[in-house]
Amino acid sequence: MDPISPVEQALHSARARVLADLVAGQVAEADVVSLVEASIAQRRWWVEQWPDGVAFVAGLVAQDVQDALLERHGRWPLCPVCGSGDPHALDVEPELGPHPHWVCHKAGVKVASVGSLGSATGGMTSS
Repeated sequence: MDPISPVEQALHSARARVLADLVAGQVAEADVVSLVEASIAQRRWWVEQWPDGVAFVAGLVAQDVQDALLERHGRWPLCPVCGSGDPHALDVEPELGPHPHWVCHKAGVKVASVGSLGSATGGMTSS
């Protein structure tokens, strides 16, 4: 069996991390998971063209899914930090860099690493 390439490892990790955040927000429906798969396919091509960008894949997939969800379902992920005011989405930072995380610009805080939103909300989900 051949070892998994660094590109495939990064893509699998990005998929798992974004899916974990979608599950934490209870939005991991089939159509949303399809958005993740579409992003993975696009980013596979992108990282094959620019192998040095492999460290940026998770953040880019998170942004791709966030953008696609905005068009179809609304803002995601909603900020768990701000308890009052208008609901607003978190942003991914850095926009193009390693170690992506979700931030609330309104409160000026880092909320969680991409893939760890469940721990930022205490693992709690609404019903």
